[in-house]
Amino acid sequence: MKSAPIQTAKALSGKREIAAYRQKGWDLSELLPEGRETDVGELLAELEARVDELESWRERLSPDLDADEFTRLLKLYEQLVERFYVISAYGQLWFSEDTQSEAALTYRNRVEHAMTGFQNRILFLMLWWKELEEADAERLLAGLEGYPDFGHFLRNARRFRPYTLEETPEKVINLKGANGVEALLTLFSMLTNRLEFEIEIDGETRSVTRDQINGFAFSPDGGVRRRAYDEFFNVYSRESKILGQIYVHRVRDWDAENRQLRGFPTPLSVRNMDNDLPDRAVFTLLDAVQEGAAVFQRYFRLKAGWLSGDRDRQVLSRYDLYAPLAGSERRIEYPHAVRKVLDTLYDFSEDFGRRAEKVFADDHVDSEIRKGKRGGAFCATVLPSQTPWLLANFNGRVRDVATLAHELGHAVHSLLAEEHSVLTQHATLPLAETASVFAEMLLTDRMLREESDPVARRELIAASLDDIYATVVRQACFVRFEIRAHDSILAGSSPDELSEIYLDIVRGHFGDAVDVPDEFRLEWVTIPHFYHSPFYCYAYSFGQLLVLALYRRYQEVGESFVPGYLRMLAQGGSARPEEILAAADIDISDPSFWRAGFEVVEGMIDELEELDRAD
Repeated sequence: MKSAPIQTAKALSGKREIAAYRQKGWDLSELLPEGRETDVGELLAELEARVDELESWRERLSPDLDADEFTRLLKLYEQLVERFYVISAYGQLWFSEDTQSEAALTYRNRVEHAMTGFQNRILFLMLWWKELEEADAERLLAGLEGYPDFGHFLRNARRFRPYTLEETPEKVINLKGANGVEALLTLFSMLTNRLEFEIEIDGETRSVTRDQINGFAFSPDGGVRRRAYDEFFNVYSRESKILGQIYVHRVRDWDAENRQLRGFPTPLSVRNMDNDLPDRAVFTLLDAVQEGAAVFQRYFRLKAGWLSGDRDRQVLSRYDLYAPLAGSERRIEYPHAVRKVLDTLYDFSEDFGRRAEKVFADDHVDSEIRKGKRGGAFCATVLPSQTPWLLANFNGRVRDVATLAHELGHAVHSLLAEEHSVLTQHATLPLAETASVFAEMLLTDRMLREESDPVARRELIAASLDDIYATVVRQACFVRFEIRAHDSILAGSSPDELSEIYLDIVRGHFGDAVDVPDEFRLEWVTIPHFYHSPFYCYAYSFGQLLVLALYRRYQEVGESFVPGYLRMLAQGGSARPEEILAAADIDISDPSFWRAGFEVVEGMIDELEELDRAD
């Protein structure tokens, strides 16, 4: 069951010199050694043969399979999943490094089309497993004593038994999904990705993308921020009727498949089942965030005074929510940024630092800025036997250094779970940020320890609070909107009525600390997650608050915290989230646990108030 040990000598022999780190692309040859000239037809023919082999088991499936037979079948399934991951990941990573490459797009599209067919052909196996009587399933599971990852994977699959249909309707859903709602979502992406925004900067009118116009929300110039928001909503308002109708039909499709056909009790329950979280824990989280939103209102009042220069001002404009407290020109060279992040991780744990360094040593980082390269940053884990690949667009800002720490945290999380099967290595979504956000917090603490200037310290803390607000409160508000929106649409509400619901929720969590203009009523039509992944966003709130609470423990107990934390990360997705957290004495259904995360936020705001009094 364990993957082959990775070769770590090159990476784990000690810290490298700063000069060893330079911005460049990554090496994907470990995925497909033949490289870009590989014939896609040959790859798919190899997969076809493996799928044929698995299909040959269809007539042999029986509750009477002995332990050896059942284990051989599962190993075959595991190997097939590994090939799916490798061939698909190569296309995704190739396209990410060059979104203008016709060859990369052709490869990715051909592979994705083939994968839908392959997945339908092997669907029978998991359907058979879910349909087994409990006694038969338990007997087969008992024969997997030496393969705990297989056991967890199969038990997890049976959780979906009440919501799984017969093979033919499941295939129809897959096919209709690809050509129905997925096609609608493709149109959404095409429509929104072609949008252009015009903004005046330094007397010059520029035509910019959505990512670029959103970036101006962080401008130190209040006029630029206001113009950016005005143009953003002006452009989206012209498309709002179409986008609103796309969302209405997305919601109806979600309800038709998941509630009417599969029998989920609520629209939110679908996402909770995927995340393996009980409904009660999710509502406890959402309630805790709603209660904790008042903590941030203290911060927004402080920020209003600082930005205006009038300490008596107590209301922040929504246009200024993410405004920096000062226009810092500080730049950090890439080699020094990498070394700072790695030193921070080494100081926390030698094991943590060495695994992070391995990502660079294996040449799995694409950090340079190139025309056509995908924006943003991500960490892609493919197989347990492979070091994850990390994409970033490093531009020398302090925020870019934090992004490196975040994505390296993801990579370390995967590397700590490398002994698990490809079926169980990945942490469930709510736990997926447990290492990444923690790494960011370690970096912020280090930078604060190294910074004695009160103004600079204020900037660092405020920037961190801006990020925490956006990850915790804003994302939870998104989900609260979705809950009401789904119910309202099914009751016959129009997109205009949804806009009023959205504005009511946003103004409610800001209270009287932030003035929200009417134009923000349309913000909901601009949120891609609402369309592509309903109710996804609470996982961000879950992950950030979880890490804040864990970090509070680390601050309290010091180094004794580290071994248990690393053991928790090493479980990956090999156990249920509640079980993983319970082993760390965490009860996610206890409101007091989530309040502990807000206590960290309160401590940060306390320091800001002290700095304000000393100024």
